[in-house]
Amino acid sequence: MTESTAIKHFPPPPGVQAPPLSFGARVGDLLFISGIPGFDANRELPDGFEAQFANVVTNFKRVLNEAGATMRDLVKVNVLLTRASDVATMNVLYAGAFGPAPYPARTTCVVVALPNPKMLIEIEGVASVKG
Repeated sequence: MTESTAIKHFPPPPGVQAPPLSFGARVGDLLFISGIPGFDANRELPDGFEAQFANVVTNFKRVLNEAGATMRDLVKVNVLLTRASDVATMNVLYAGAFGPAPYPARTTCVVVALPNPKMLIEIEGVASVKG
């Protein structure tokens, strides 16, 4: 593998018990961000959807920042929700967090479950990073 195609991995923050994955992996100008759930700084999962969404955004921004990117560099985002009733709220919160327009391409899916039964949302994405 050449220097230009070397993969740079972004591990979970210290103290965070995560499954065997990188929070992000960069190859060339592309940064692939793993599905980020709504855990807070104390590794707790709040009960409310809005709080989990805010934690996802905070953690998403951290991975982007470590890679030298911002929310404006996102190209594609996948949103996984466990409740269809959260779609409208998610759209409002998403517009504020991922905007203003133009927004990244996005897929939103309502799934039966996520790895932790308390998880209401998980977001993954791909960003274009220069330099």
